[in-house]
Amino acid sequence: MNSNSAVPPTDALLTQLTDYALDYTPTNVDAYQTARYCLIDSLGCALRSLDDTDCKRVLGPLLDDITVSGGIRIPGLEQELEPVQAAFNLGSMIRWLDFNDTWLAAEWGHPSDNLGGILAAALLMENRQTRVSLHDVLTAMIKAYEIQGSLALDNSFNQFGLDHVILVRVATTLVTSVMLGASRQQVFNALSNAWVDGGSLRCYRHAPDTGTRKSWAAGDATARGLWLALLALRGEMGYPHTLSTPGWGFQDSLLHGQQLTLAQPLGCYVMQNILFKVAFPAEFHAQTAIEAAIQLHDVVREHCDDIKRIVIETQQAGMRIINKTGTLNNPADRDHCLQYMVAIALLHGNLTSEDYHDSRAADPRIDCLRGCIEVIENPGFTLAYHDPSRRAIPGAVQVFFGDGSQSERIAVEYPLGHRQRRNEALPLLYKKFRDNTKNHLDKDRCDQILALLDDSERFGTMPVGDFLRMLRNR
Repeated sequence: MNSNSAVPPTDALLTQLTDYALDYTPTNVDAYQTARYCLIDSLGCALRSLDDTDCKRVLGPLLDDITVSGGIRIPGLEQELEPVQAAFNLGSMIRWLDFNDTWLAAEWGHPSDNLGGILAAALLMENRQTRVSLHDVLTAMIKAYEIQGSLALDNSFNQFGLDHVILVRVATTLVTSVMLGASRQQVFNALSNAWVDGGSLRCYRHAPDTGTRKSWAAGDATARGLWLALLALRGEMGYPHTLSTPGWGFQDSLLHGQQLTLAQPLGCYVMQNILFKVAFPAEFHAQTAIEAAIQLHDVVREHCDDIKRIVIETQQAGMRIINKTGTLNNPADRDHCLQYMVAIALLHGNLTSEDYHDSRAADPRIDCLRGCIEVIENPGFTLAYHDPSRRAIPGAVQVFFGDGSQSERIAVEYPLGHRQRRNEALPLLYKKFRDNTKNHLDKDRCDQILALLDDSERFGTMPVGDFLRMLRNR
């Protein structure tokens, strides 16, 4: 056989990811503790999403007149669902309000998006009489976070117009395959098919077409990951060169020949450094600017009519994602508009999910302030954002008045929820869970769940089904 017809070696990245998913056993206590907080925070976000009519519209079975017997139930919904649809429902609920944990790097994303597939797989296993503990779920979470977050460190899909949820599909495929008992070859096959799927376009996250798909795209990705895992368990083949095949592979077709890389060995780095949204349901690059604006609320609220100019400093990523002018058509538009979010914070000294609704957006003062705002990139902020030793997300706000006076320039380097401010954030994380679940859990049940969260041993040994039943509607 001549060299031109020789079969190339299997894509090394596929093997590396497969080996990690199967062979790595997390031992870091801090990672497991953080994973507990991520789990409870994500499920609180899921229950809160049930208060949103747009979210409820996409939930349940695809056809209301077709019921599933022997399916699985997820918190907040009464119907039994087949596992893939359950993964879609739960993934969409967790992601809907843009309030779940976040990871920022060359690519952006929300590793808790994988929980839809992970929890659906766990409940499927329990239905088949296989005991799954919360410790097992936390282990799968640590691995999924690491896979998604590590691939995001150096690989930017957004620069090619592709959405970050491709990494949710890849991570969910890997960890659910392992959870369901797949062989090494089956895990590999499932993973290769996850890359063959290509990527979603980001158009639904940006003007002029920002829309609700950005809230269910993660549910779609985690459900697809579980579907690919189940298909591999039935013997579906894989594609060993899906990344590298000239012309037809992922890298040539979608990344213009750029190779996918891993910046560092896989472990539990991402879970340890995850970002919590504990204060504001807002795109994370805006969090520090919103904090700064809230500090200026008392200065601004009595002088809104005299504001001449507002300067927001942000990072390069913030400029690309959330620097948005012109008409904002819906809540999905508004929660990705830096100017809108800062205007709300200046006016009200806070920012809530309700502030994105049409009734709140009708306040004419918001657009008046938006018209005064200038957004600029601070190169130092961008450097701090990309520095792996800092992982800062700086933002600054300053207000200039018509009489020539100006406010203090307020700059915030690390947002609330960053690892640098973890101790400050934890009490607020508990409060956030109480606030998110107040329409769905009574106080005693909420207290029981939070007490369980503080007992790592009892939490880890609890069967996942027993725990999720604690979160069902009262």
